[in-house]
Amino acid sequence: MMKVKEVVLAYAEALGKGDVATAFSHFSPNVVWHQPGNNRFSGAKQGSDAIGKMIGGMMDISQGTFALSPTGDLMVNGDLVAMPLRFTGKIADRNLDMQGIDLFKVEEGKITAVWLFSENQTEEDNFWGS
Repeated sequence: MMKVKEVVLAYAEALGKGDVATAFSHFSPNVVWHQPGNNRFSGAKQGSDAIGKMIGGMMDISQGTFALSPTGDLMVNGDLVAMPLRFTGKIADRNLDMQGIDLFKVEEGKITAVWLFSENQTEEDNFWGS
């Protein structure tokens, strides 16, 4: 079985290549994704289908410009893995470019929960809209 850090690395690498199916294969069937803020995508999403719909919506509204990339080493504390990252996107005349942290809980080789943190949640909320 992969170690917790290896699971998150495999997820991030697949997502970075646009291989959503492989990325999502690292999720537990009951994974819960906690999307922060007060915008059209905020709230807890349960299961790969709900998460995929949210990410698909982000890609649609940003016309495929939404992207994220790790900016530093993954940090591990027990079954938790923190990934520092930068995320960017463009919607009409609005640009998004900020730092964040994605926090993953990994159990029995699968991601069971994800919490996202943005350096400026108000700016991100304004970008995505309601």
